[in-house]
Amino acid sequence: MARYIANKLFYTLVSLFILISATFFLMKAIPGNPFMSEKKVPVAIQERLYEQYGLNKPVYQQYFKYLGDIAQGDFGISMKKINQDVSTIIGDTFTASLKLGLVAIVVSVIVGVTLGLLAALYHRRLIDNIAMVVAVLGIAVPSFVIASLLQFVFSSKLHMFPTMGFKGPMYYVLPVTALAAQPIAFIARLTRSSMLEVLHADYIKTAKAKGLRWYAILFKHVIRNGILPIVTYLGPMTANIVTGSVVIEQIFGIGGIGKQFVQAIGVRDYPVIMGITIFYGILLMVARFLTDVAYVFVDPRIKLSGGKED
Repeated sequence: MARYIANKLFYTLVSLFILISATFFLMKAIPGNPFMSEKKVPVAIQERLYEQYGLNKPVYQQYFKYLGDIAQGDFGISMKKINQDVSTIIGDTFTASLKLGLVAIVVSVIVGVTLGLLAALYHRRLIDNIAMVVAVLGIAVPSFVIASLLQFVFSSKLHMFPTMGFKGPMYYVLPVTALAAQPIAFIARLTRSSMLEVLHADYIKTAKAKGLRWYAILFKHVIRNGILPIVTYLGPMTANIVTGSVVIEQIFGIGGIGKQFVQAIGVRDYPVIMGITIFYGILLMVARFLTDVAYVFVDPRIKLSGGKED
């Protein structure tokens, strides 16, 4: 296990280095002047700003300095927000994004597994058909379309939930629903197919023949053995929810890190764009790492040694 974790950490660090490098050089390749606005900025002021942010130095010097700053947890200073460093912006806004993301993940797993399990238990019946229709719609319709429809129906027409903001439990309902719709659909389909395979396995038939109670078979054998594909999907699901929250936060006016990211793109605030991109990357890599380690706890048959499965 220790060797496996060490290998995973090594590859995570390599991936993070590639992400930082790619993000840096992509930002440098974007044409335009980050300090230009509707009003023309005098050349003298532009030169002073370039000197302040180190943009007057060769690109390779900027690159190595940025690597050193990142190693110390310094993401730089915003080019558009006066006297605000990127780390502070991320720290101040990540709380709202974290709350939204965690609730969406929990809702996705609970609702998705429940729908998939019911569809498998009532295969080719009404419940199965309804669950699969919900799953198809969740996959086919983009989250921003679902968010707009939810706002129009439940906020503008029915006045059941607030349209904008993030001030209390009622404010969670619409953005969480929009953000969790697609993960729920994928989890429901994965759970259904996995549970159907387990339900027709020989050891389930043997358990029934031994006279075990149905709830014991369901919880000890069916769910335990059918849940592994869902654990596999937790990493990509976290990625979908994290990246999807960027648009959802903007639609619902949630002052989270996603909204800051969209605004930074609009005004070409390169340090904020790079900082949030790298921060997102770290989150996704950590989620993937935890998912890989979780395999061994869900299925004891999986043994991790030397970074490989035996």
